[in-house]
Amino acid sequence: MYQEQFMKRALSLAKKALGRTSPNPVVGAVIVDSEGKIVGEGFHQKAGLPHAEREALKMAGEKALGGTMYVTLEPCCHYGRTPPCTEAIIAAGIKKVVVAARDPNPKVSGKGIEILKKAGIEVVEGVLEEEASRLNEKFFKYIKSKLPFVALKWAMTLDGKIATITKDSRWISGEKSREFVHKLRNEYDGVLVGAKTLILDDPLLTCRIPGGRDPYRIVLSGSGNLPEGLKIFSLDRERNILITANNKLPNHVQKGFSKIIVAYGGENKVNLNEAFLELTKLGIISLLVEGGAQVHASILKNKLADKVYLFLAPKIVGGETAPGPIGDLNINFMKDALPLSIRKVKRFEEDIFVEGYF
Repeated sequence: MYQEQFMKRALSLAKKALGRTSPNPVVGAVIVDSEGKIVGEGFHQKAGLPHAEREALKMAGEKALGGTMYVTLEPCCHYGRTPPCTEAIIAAGIKKVVVAARDPNPKVSGKGIEILKKAGIEVVEGVLEEEASRLNEKFFKYIKSKLPFVALKWAMTLDGKIATITKDSRWISGEKSREFVHKLRNEYDGVLVGAKTLILDDPLLTCRIPGGRDPYRIVLSGSGNLPEGLKIFSLDRERNILITANNKLPNHVQKGFSKIIVAYGGENKVNLNEAFLELTKLGIISLLVEGGAQVHASILKNKLADKVYLFLAPKIVGGETAPGPIGDLNINFMKDALPLSIRKVKRFEEDIFVEGYF
């Protein structure tokens, strides 16, 4: 039980850096002396900065000698932007290391644990492993596939509509639900919308919580023909990315985006796999997709979605032509429906929130 207690503290430290460390994982570490007192702790704050283990060792100083380290992810054993954490752990005289989850990175993947064991350090694995793996689900997906972790997000009425027949959608969900969306934006590297959503809703796609940071604003437009005057063009262009199939774009569009990814998949059609691979090369390893229906459908048809965040509001608007959250998937029989594994259901005031995985 005490092991879980200290690992929970390490996990809470790691969570502080969600959305800040890409393409690295989020990691927390806690050092406990022989009397069970925390003498050092730390977390990896940003790629290129010291890892969690080194931050904890720095805080502990000489008190680390003979202590136990609790770390949410297997310590690295290779040289990257920073030197191996295994070296620092051994040099500090740590007696025991408790690891929540192994690092799937082939450069580590059990090697860090073996190095520690060969140095005479006792290693315990698997303490709160599921929680630790879930915390780094975006990093794990990227390491295994080189593709970003993709979550689809939408709010809809009880009768499955994301807008009225006039395309009005403000607001379907309540204030608490919308606040949570800003927390999600703070934790994802990029928020992606299609051209129709951008033009209809003219969103800022920013994070409006205290201390939050704006994600990359990624627009998917096959033609790339976006009108002037959109709010996104008034924001920092360094955070604006366009994915398109067209390499001949209007000047205002070229000026409005710091990066333009041309991924040709046919006339005015984007090759999503190619585009998403390009995003990870930019260090964007997680995407929060906020519509619209055709974008959601394209991502699902390409089997690129990992997760769903659904906000269900107790409202009914009706209308045969009122849009739903997902475009045509060419599914004609219920037996072919895409299954979801529901992980969480909760209330945000009157709204019902559902979190599920594909």
